[in-house]
Amino acid sequence: MSQDTKYTEDNIRSLDWKEHIRMRPGMYIGKLGDGSTADDGIYILLKEVIDNSIDEFVMGAGKTIEISVQNQRVIVRDYGRGIPLGKVVDVVSKMNTGGKYDSRAFKKSVGLNGVGTKAVNALSSSFKVESTRDGRSKTAEFEKGNLVNEEELEETSRRRGTKVTYIPDESIFKNFRYRDEYIEKMLKNYVYLNPGLTIIFNGEKFYSENGLKDLLGDSINEDDQLYEIIHLRGDDIEIALTHSKSQYSEEYHSFVNGQNTSQGGTHLAAFREALVRTIREYYGKNYEASDVRKSVVSAISIKVMEPVFESQTKTKLGSTDMGGKLPTVRTYINDFVKTHLDNYLHKNAETAEKLQRKILQAERERKELSGIRKLAKDRAKKASLHNKKLRDCRIHLGDSKKERYLETTLFITEGDSASGSITKSRDVNTQAVFSLKGKPLNSYGLTKKIVYENEEFNLLQAALNIEESIEDLRYNNIVIATDADVDGMHIRLLLITFFLQFFPELIKENHLYILQTPLFRVRNKKETIYCYSELERQQAVNKLSGKAEITRFKGLGEISPDEFKHFIGEDIRLDPVMLDKDMSIEELLSFYMGKNTPDRQEFIIDNLKVELDLIAE
Repeated sequence: MSQDTKYTEDNIRSLDWKEHIRMRPGMYIGKLGDGSTADDGIYILLKEVIDNSIDEFVMGAGKTIEISVQNQRVIVRDYGRGIPLGKVVDVVSKMNTGGKYDSRAFKKSVGLNGVGTKAVNALSSSFKVESTRDGRSKTAEFEKGNLVNEEELEETSRRRGTKVTYIPDESIFKNFRYRDEYIEKMLKNYVYLNPGLTIIFNGEKFYSENGLKDLLGDSINEDDQLYEIIHLRGDDIEIALTHSKSQYSEEYHSFVNGQNTSQGGTHLAAFREALVRTIREYYGKNYEASDVRKSVVSAISIKVMEPVFESQTKTKLGSTDMGGKLPTVRTYINDFVKTHLDNYLHKNAETAEKLQRKILQAERERKELSGIRKLAKDRAKKASLHNKKLRDCRIHLGDSKKERYLETTLFITEGDSASGSITKSRDVNTQAVFSLKGKPLNSYGLTKKIVYENEEFNLLQAALNIEESIEDLRYNNIVIATDADVDGMHIRLLLITFFLQFFPELIKENHLYILQTPLFRVRNKKETIYCYSELERQQAVNKLSGKAEITRFKGLGEISPDEFKHFIGEDIRLDPVMLDKDMSIEELLSFYMGKNTPDRQEFIIDNLKVELDLIAE
């Protein structure tokens, strides 16, 4: 055995807490990213800090939280009790230290692992915590988790509470920028779940009087609500419910202990089951589950003692019981829905009638579709055996125990050359490719029948696995990768129309993106710079002063696989497709896909918040 392969005590190295977090950040915050997707690390860090302030509000201390995000510096200030002064350093820098281990103080809190603010501290280039209580305060400052300054107690007239200021470390979160839309959505969820709490973000106030009823009111236009939102509250449970007049799919917002469980879990499965059972019993008819739930828009929040989540980022509940002497999650939710929804329907005959008409309409549509559906499923099965359209990856969104499940991405490309470049340069673990044959159909105003009849849409739906429910979605990010020209723009629009028309919750839940690809390559013998705009091209030419060779990319197919891996690797640039909050999906669709108006391009740029400056080239 050679000397260098010996395994001795010297080989065993113990990492301290901050080194471990910095070396394996994915274990603590899911994924890094640059801020273009809602579950990128910079938002998880912000969430971890806010969670502590929320816990103070839940305990009855501090009704206001102030948040400022300017460029890369984040400040979160609450008016809670303040961290005990002797423990300020420990709470943000010693693992498994925190008040939440004393379950009397925090019976139904989410952050029980004692990691939250430690991860923020370790992953920030600068991190400062100030605690004020009983007229005295203490400050501690860190850099990358190392304590660099600690100020002794001092008398102060400042209001009690905790203030955390930090800047995420750019050597870990590369080229990141915050998107206010993602932060605002997170803060809205906090106020919906904590009526009476005020959050002020960069001067804008967020507040909710009616909890989940307000969430649904914000999510679905009043004109599109089939009946007035049903709002049910009980001990440790709150539910809001309506059906949409125009939407095909089911839409759910689910929460556990104030945590948005975007991937659902045992509580959401129980709620979907309880809804069907209660409605069947109320009408005395054995309706098909999918007919009852078609077009439902709903929110559920429960509180559980010591919840078990299926992933570190707590997006899917795995617990089967409520904790203590309470029944199982399933029984608890079923009993609550059975009693309260049944009572509501008995007292509100008009709602009950509208709901029954909606179920019968869904049943008719399903029967009309059943033959086509069967044919389409058989076709999709056959196609998947030799499906050249989908080149799948190894990890999927449902594999929440695997570290990289949040990175799973499906690229939708046009033409063989672009598909070929992406396929050859992708990461086969987390990136899949779906190839389109030219322009997809304009699905505006068409019924769900077309999804089954049109082979391309049917195979895309099958690849995403979203026919029954968005809960089964196989990829976290769906990325439209088309050329930056007029044809590419048109294909983007047709695909966005398809998702808006049949699966709008994919856009509402921030799963749909446009891939930015470079317009120019500027290089000399020493350096190559890829430029995404005319301005970046100018800057690159100035930087490489002298004789720079400039190449203009006309289509994705021109970019070699070796180059392509730069644009879909860690430097990937994605533009999220977001809905405009002042417009319903119906208005959106009819405005820009109904009549071929000259306003279309201007409208898209204003309302879908996708930076389309590339198209102007």
